[in-house]
Amino acid sequence: QVQLVESGGGLVQPGESLRLSCAASGGFFSAYTMGWYRQAPGKQREMVARITRGGHTNYADSVKGRFTISRDNAKKTVYLQMNSLQPEDTAVYYCSAGDRPSYWGQGTQVTVSS
Repeated sequence: QVQLVESGGGLVQPGESLRLSCAASGGFFSAYTMGWYRQAPGKQREMVARITRGGHTNYADSVKGRFTISRDNAKKTVYLQMNSLQPEDTAVYYCSAGDRPSYWGQGTQVTVSS
């Protein structure tokens, strides 16, 4: 069993940056593909970025070049650096673990508004 706790969300203006963190406990963190997903009001949850245990990454087209996912296996933490944020990035951001994924965090709100 893996528990995931996100942090770092908040309210920012367009063009600003945020870094989300997801701390994991339980399980074998370094073995999991980790990911970030988001869900905006009235929309389905969508994949934002994923990073495999080998460090390979993939991103949604809408965030390529602006967001960067990384992981620190020693700290059992995955990060999402978000730059040049836009209002359409407003959503609840969820951390995930596993290929399906199998585990989810509780989510952290990101609001981009002037």
